[in-house]
Amino acid sequence: MIKVGIIGGAGYTAGELIRLLLHHPEAEIAFVHSTSNAKNLLTDVHEGLLGETDMRFTDRLPLKSVDVLFLCMGHGKSAEFLAEHPVPQNVRIIDLAQDFRIASPEHDYVYGLPELNREEIRAARHVANPGCFATAIQLGLLPLAANWLLHEDIAVNAITGSTGAGVKPAATTHFSWRMGNMSIYKPFRHQHLAEIRQSLARLQPGFESSVDFIPYRGDFARGIFCTEVVRLDPALPEEDIVKMYRQFYESAAFTHYVDRDLDLKQVVNTNKALVHVQKFENKLLITSVIDNLLKGASGQAVQNMNLMFGIDEHAGLNLKPSAF
Repeated sequence: MIKVGIIGGAGYTAGELIRLLLHHPEAEIAFVHSTSNAKNLLTDVHEGLLGETDMRFTDRLPLKSVDVLFLCMGHGKSAEFLAEHPVPQNVRIIDLAQDFRIASPEHDYVYGLPELNREEIRAARHVANPGCFATAIQLGLLPLAANWLLHEDIAVNAITGSTGAGVKPAATTHFSWRMGNMSIYKPFRHQHLAEIRQSLARLQPGFESSVDFIPYRGDFARGIFCTEVVRLDPALPEEDIVKMYRQFYESAAFTHYVDRDLDLKQVVNTNKALVHVQKFENKLLITSVIDNLLKGASGQAVQNMNLMFGIDEHAGLNLKPSAF
């Protein structure tokens, strides 16, 4: 069994991670760390786990007792934690924050998007889990970059559920503000743009087009619905583009090209990503949908763990969407 430690165990992503790992056939949670909740039951915070575990949070760090460590803290906190708490060399790390997503000679973290870096993840000691918006946006664009077709500015609109803002209350996360409401935030300057551009340039060296991303806050709890518009040669047939997408994702465990319009309920509560394209003269409309807490965070982190330990990529992730 893979022994697992979780740092920052009180947030939404940690709650989803715990839920997945409790039912993972080849993993066992050794400890869940939270200083503010030490000695409290996990179910005092993650009430959806009632009846599934009697584990308690701990403020101890038995790092030598685990095979893999998940870091579920806020952005910037992972690097601080690792500087203060050296992790044994044999312990693998999966960071769910943005601290190590951009390649640098100062660290050895592999960018954990399996559809892009599957083999590198298999061999990695340290993995930087992608951002949720970044996952949805990249999965819509990677097949085009792989075929060197991104030469014009890219328009991106994506709407996310309130869980994407984290568990800490803020003015824009209260139910009374969010319900029946929409708003934009961080237009053209969202923090996920850097990792998106990094991935596109890896497949299409010299990529310099603008990615004009407008993020929206939605009045629902979970999921990301993303649309992208790319200008292409009007003579390029839609069926050729569809073939590119099918071929690119034919070996992907959870990402699927589908020949129908998409909606969030097709993916919420699953680790799936669905992608669809439609061509209108010289414009290609791409739609991609994911669950922000699963394929956009904890589900993808478990998928990466499975790859790192050489087990079935689907282990612990055979989740079904709601029928309604």
